[in-house]
Amino acid sequence: MENDKNYVILTENVTKTYKEKYVEVKALEGISIKIASGEFTAIVGASGSGKTTFLNLISGIDRVTKGDIWLNGKLISKMKSGELADFRRDNIGFIFQSYNLIPVLNVMENIEYGMILQRINRNERHKRVMEMLNLVNLNGYEKRHPPKLSGGEQQRVAIARAMVTKPLLILADEPTANLDSKTGSMLLDMMRELNRKTKVTFLFSTHDPMIMEKADRIITLKDGQVVDDEVKAVSQ
Repeated sequence: MENDKNYVILTENVTKTYKEKYVEVKALEGISIKIASGEFTAIVGASGSGKTTFLNLISGIDRVTKGDIWLNGKLISKMKSGELADFRRDNIGFIFQSYNLIPVLNVMENIEYGMILQRINRNERHKRVMEMLNLVNLNGYEKRHPPKLSGGEQQRVAIARAMVTKPLLILADEPTANLDSKTGSMLLDMMRELNRKTKVTFLFSTHDPMIMEKADRIITLKDGQVVDDEVKAVSQ
């Protein structure tokens, strides 16, 4: 498979095997997919199908047993740990089901944290945070702390944090799992709008029917293998 920069994600024969005592368990086997820039794609499947493992490999949090992964033309599956950590910091945003905000930091500090790691200057950080707060409808929340926010508000902060570093890819692992359906639907619409405005690629791991309905493409995993890959007509 060619190293093609037209694809944000390109995997070739990706296999992940875990050892449990004396038994080898294949979490993923022979996954080869291409995801283009700007896609809004969901990886779906039952619990244990391998979808979270796949996101962990794409992000470099976990390592492949066999196969190759390219992100934006870079072969991340062969990167050393330090190089991979820098690449992840600069190119990937994360949205988790548990929000993963830092409780002792206020909203502004949570959102700008990744930019501090990127060594972006204070004025630029402030400008970007304010822009993101406007985009996620949290103007005036800068000084509030996560424990004082609702689940939906916390997830909006998490979305802003993921977007503010200007990544090429956002990985969202069950981002609606801890939200009621109304709040989850609203946040999905927000992510869909951000995707259209910024052209940032979104890849979800989910079993939520709402995400499947709004996704442009659904890749289904079963027992660690791709069993379906449906590209839907993109709505205008």
